[in-house]
Amino acid sequence: MKTKLIILASLVCFLAACSGNQKQVDLTETKATGTKKYEIGNITEKALSSYARLPGQLNPFNEVNLFPKVNGFVKQIYVDRGSQVSKGQLLLTLEAPEMESQLQAANSRYLQAQEAANASKEKYNRLKQAAAEPGSVSPLDLDNAISRMKSDMAIANSEKSNVESVRTMQGYLRIYAPFDGMIVQRNVSPGALVAPGKTTDQPMLVLQDTRKLRLEVAIPENYVDKVDLKQAVTFTFNAMPGMEHTAKISRSANALGNMRSEAIEIDVTNKDGQLKPGMYGEVKIPMLSDAKSLLVPNKAIVRSTEREYVVVVKGDRAKLIDIKEGLAGKDSTEVIGALSATDQIVLKASDDIKDGDLIK
Repeated sequence: MKTKLIILASLVCFLAACSGNQKQVDLTETKATGTKKYEIGNITEKALSSYARLPGQLNPFNEVNLFPKVNGFVKQIYVDRGSQVSKGQLLLTLEAPEMESQLQAANSRYLQAQEAANASKEKYNRLKQAAAEPGSVSPLDLDNAISRMKSDMAIANSEKSNVESVRTMQGYLRIYAPFDGMIVQRNVSPGALVAPGKTTDQPMLVLQDTRKLRLEVAIPENYVDKVDLKQAVTFTFNAMPGMEHTAKISRSANALGNMRSEAIEIDVTNKDGQLKPGMYGEVKIPMLSDAKSLLVPNKAIVRSTEREYVVVVKGDRAKLIDIKEGLAGKDSTEVIGALSATDQIVLKASDDIKDGDLIK
């Protein structure tokens, strides 16, 4: 019995010793892995690719939303969606019965004012003839007559302008095409009540000139001074793969918009009508020959919801430098920021590295 107890005690001591050794090994391994080493390299500076690929969108060369200028009912529509129209062509007519009454009333007032003006003029002429005999007409009566004549003539001219104004308003009941193009939207039918509205309201008709289109491209701020706007560009459309077009840049905004980009436009002829407004394409814009950029490995960029940065090593210490990404390649990305080609960076960085950390 004592022999069994001795053997059991020896076995417990052996297992305890083994457990202690294993614990010591684990601590040693943890301590060894606590020292982190980072791969450090240089920023690469080289010329950009010969061109920049940027998305573009086709827009009509001219486009107008046709709204009524007066209240009325749609009387007749002579066009529909897809109709080709010419400049000056009648598109639709409106009717406003109250406007005819306004014209008749304006004509009546004008005739009345005209008769009063003629009577005043006749009276003045008679007094002027009578004043040829000394003492027959007082100077005061003659002055009053000429004043009355001028006043009545002014009233007649005012009523005449009012008649012309009403007739002009009647002309707004007929809607004409301002330029050659195609009707792409029709939002009213005969009998519909229409009224002058805001630009946010739905127009009666939408007219587009699609014989020539504008290919609009937004150049990011980082590339405004690197692209060559004087050379011809090539572009393809997603709906027509394999068909490459070449043209020159027609105009540029020379200013940055809300999206921090400069808009340029390329005029594209559309004689056969295959191209449609709204199509997306890819535009290759040549780059300046002396344009160079700073490139870093893709894994060197740390991205978060708040910022994008790279970790620069200065004196064995980490310094986080904010950057903006440019053209991205398979292994490297162009960066813009307070960097130089002589800076050393952490090639595989992460957000675990803090500003001022020791880098080994």
